[in-house]
Amino acid sequence: MLLLTGHYVGLVPELPEVETVRRQLVPLIVGTRITGCDAHPSSRFRDATLATGYRIHRINRRGKYLLVGLLPVPPADPIPTRELVIHLGMTGGVSVCSSPPNDPYLRACWSLEDGRYMAFRDIRRFGRLAVVATGEYSLLPTLHRLGPEPSDPSLDGAAFHSALSSSRRHVKTKLLSQRPIAGVGNIYADEALWRAGINPAARRVGRERATMLLDSIREVLGEALANNGTTLRDYRTPVANRAATRTAWTATDGVASRAGRVGRRWRHDSWTSGPRRGVAPARPGETGRVGGPSRVHLPTTGHNLRSSPCVVPAS
Repeated sequence: MLLLTGHYVGLVPELPEVETVRRQLVPLIVGTRITGCDAHPSSRFRDATLATGYRIHRINRRGKYLLVGLLPVPPADPIPTRELVIHLGMTGGVSVCSSPPNDPYLRACWSLEDGRYMAFRDIRRFGRLAVVATGEYSLLPTLHRLGPEPSDPSLDGAAFHSALSSSRRHVKTKLLSQRPIAGVGNIYADEALWRAGINPAARRVGRERATMLLDSIREVLGEALANNGTTLRDYRTPVANRAATRTAWTATDGVASRAGRVGRRWRHDSWTSGPRRGVAPARPGETGRVGGPSRVHLPTTGHNLRSSPCVVPAS
């Protein structure tokens, strides 16, 4: 997507998109044995071949990572389970098809025992494939240090506030680090911050505002997940349809006219000095509280992403 300034903003698959892919993959490949694999020689993808010979017995998700559970064939005692870790990066996508794809951006292709193929394509090569012992993520630092899932019942406002207070970085930068909470990226961080009335560049957020932000994150992710993620241009469900309805985010709709950077990321909003309707102004001594971004009413057909995660059933 191009901002009016000409800068590129990548719309990266986040928790709702990855969870949607997980749900779509489960009925397609769970129970199937991997009989072979061809992979790109890059260190980011070559470990995909280590999944050969294993049977897929489950697919979990942690943050923005897919965790494909692998069982040895024949079973061993004790069972040395492993996991195929798939990170979609910015342009990664998974497909299940009846013949090997002829695709210049193919990074790995697994042969399945029933004659189908599972393929991973990634145009910009920001994704990652790895095979590890179950739960052993020390070689994948971001996954290893992920914060709690948004659905974790032990994550309350006090714990979230404590996590946000651990550094003086911008609050949006903290969210994107995945340490306070897992799975939130650029799109949903902007929307959640807007709903909570918190400036992305704030460095300190009070406990009450932190609780509001946590509630907003859960609300935004829940809405996106109900719609199979944000409708990106090339995003497809297993039946090759777009998500059921377009998720209209106030903070990102139409691309705001005054976009700016927070840390190394572009934000999609436009902040004004006036307080947002229904939200109280900051209390004395609390920083990072400003009015919400003004709405920008521009014609829009949805977010653009040339290659977003997709799952295609065998034809």
